[in-house]
Amino acid sequence: MNFKPQFRKAALAAAFALISTSASAQYSDGVIKLGVLNDMSGLYADITGTGSLWAARKAVEDFGAKAKGLNVEVIGADHQNKPDIGSNIARQWIDIDKVDVILDVGTSSVALAINQIVKDKNKIMLNSGGATSDLTGKACTPNTIHWTYDTVALANGTGKAAIKTGGDTWFFLTADYAFGHALERDVEAVVTSNGGKVVGKVRHPFPGQDFSSFLLQAQASKAKVIGLANAGGDTVNAIKQAAEFGITKGGQSLAGLLVFISDIHSLGLATAQGLLLTESFYWDTNEGTRNFSKAFAAGNKGRMPTMAQAGVYSATMHYLKAVYEMKSDGDGAKVVEKMKALPTDDPLFGKGTVRIDGRKMHDVFLFEVKKPSESKYPWDYYKLRATVPANEAFRPLAQSECYLVKK
Repeated sequence: MNFKPQFRKAALAAAFALISTSASAQYSDGVIKLGVLNDMSGLYADITGTGSLWAARKAVEDFGAKAKGLNVEVIGADHQNKPDIGSNIARQWIDIDKVDVILDVGTSSVALAINQIVKDKNKIMLNSGGATSDLTGKACTPNTIHWTYDTVALANGTGKAAIKTGGDTWFFLTADYAFGHALERDVEAVVTSNGGKVVGKVRHPFPGQDFSSFLLQAQASKAKVIGLANAGGDTVNAIKQAAEFGITKGGQSLAGLLVFISDIHSLGLATAQGLLLTESFYWDTNEGTRNFSKAFAAGNKGRMPTMAQAGVYSATMHYLKAVYEMKSDGDGAKVVEKMKALPTDDPLFGKGTVRIDGRKMHDVFLFEVKKPSESKYPWDYYKLRATVPANEAFRPLAQSECYLVKK
């Protein structure tokens, strides 16, 4: 048959529309829906917050989702660091709003609650802000990937470095909830296995304001290292108050076991200089991290991204890659399985993998905070002390309690 040109074009357009409809129909509800759930107004808002929401949306844009025929929607909510609020939001998102993936989360107690919900409903959690290593240990599921860092990596970074420089006696100042407990546990294991000793510990309310009585106990212990097993505003306040008590001038060292660049910005270099910390991302590492960070700053009041926010971008990119190759997003466990099968590669974290236990593997970095005289431009805060390879930073599979790992 010899169709006229206008009829031939119409037939081709109809065929293309039919193919596109068939492909998009494999995505649940015709929409790939991502929900960024974290603290958007409280203690951890600078660490995760609306910056993580921006990062997820930027990943969708940079992946070229629309051009690839993916209808992606990103929403956000504030869990206020409360497991019950976070759980209620997660259930509504999944049951009513048809959210496929919950991103970031932050606050380990909330993360552990969401971890169980996504398993029960066969959805996905890509955790970037929560720290507890239990997410890839005894609490692991086929539906969760722990992306950016965890308490084991922090212990093998900052904790081990402090011991190597003579810090063989420790006192822990710990946030009294799941994250603080896990961080204290994992750092204590590194301290004792490397010949160190824990001479005392105290747990403070979460969130905390007045750390004076706890710091006085730490000072009285004569421990060489005071390990701050807390984060965000708690860490900032503890470091400021420790300076007021003259703790470091008295010869004791502070180990910020989870410190973000936003914390250093709040403290200022005059107070934070010399502090050792472990991060898996720094904005000024290479051209890829700088390009992303400059765009982030333009959209976030001049602030540079934290590693948690960078992790949301990276995790979102890898998720979209997996569902695009599968042409499906309906079965959460199968999508996570695909994410584990595909190598990871993005401009912020470089090449990596996702292990069977859900642990995203990449190098982490031990940084020292610069002196004010060493900083040459805004947010020029870190100097690299050591690179910790992924297989040394994170828990070995041979030591895993995750039931997905075949011993």
